[in-house]
Amino acid sequence: MSPLLELKSLSVCYGVVEAVHQVSLSVNPGEIVTVIGPNGAGKSTLLGAAMGLLPSRGEVWLEGELIRRPTVEALVARGVGLVPERRELFGEMSVQDNLLLGGFSRWWQGRRDQAQSMDEVFAIFPQLRERRAQMAFTLSGGERQMLAIGRALMARPKLLMLDEPSLGLAPRIVREVLQVVAALRTRGVSVLLVEQNARAALAVADRAYVLEMGSIELSGEASVLARDPRIVETYLGIGGR
Repeated sequence: MSPLLELKSLSVCYGVVEAVHQVSLSVNPGEIVTVIGPNGAGKSTLLGAAMGLLPSRGEVWLEGELIRRPTVEALVARGVGLVPERRELFGEMSVQDNLLLGGFSRWWQGRRDQAQSMDEVFAIFPQLRERRAQMAFTLSGGERQMLAIGRALMARPKLLMLDEPSLGLAPRIVREVLQVVAALRTRGVSVLLVEQNARAALAVADRAYVLEMGSIELSGEASVLARDPRIVETYLGIGGR
């Protein structure tokens, strides 16, 4: 079986500075893969390049097919969704309208299943159903993250890319959000999760890559890396022992 997503020797430059260097990784169907690393390691840049938001060198493959010109439109049409770090919600619009915008690509393709998709999102995030008429800017941090994920799910992606979903959230809310992420596999959604919170990411992922200074330094099964002395020392601290 071909990987759902495969990045081959992907590099990204900002001027003369190479932020991501020759990164290769894969996400298989039904898998949660995480990329962990310190702040400034290039994690968000990697996702941006994989989604076609940033120019890059290297190759992006989807389901065994080379995407010669990766663009957001092309990747969304092929079943890839992105939840950006800043969530990028429309604060002056209601929860329901934010969700409807997430399903616009399917509506434009003639697929009139937005009501069903919204019901599925509300089943995952009951809080959003209760707040469907509220303006997005009135939501708590955790609810905004739920809305951002729900909006991406409205497009019924095969692969969901999540950029730092735990950022700025209380530990209890982080657990709730990542439990939802882990459950997405049962809905046929694979996940590429970029996280600075290594402990939380390794707890839900099947495989992991460690990105440092723009390069992959370690990779393997998440449960194995969670016990690796180098990961424990650098990312998990004493509590990881």
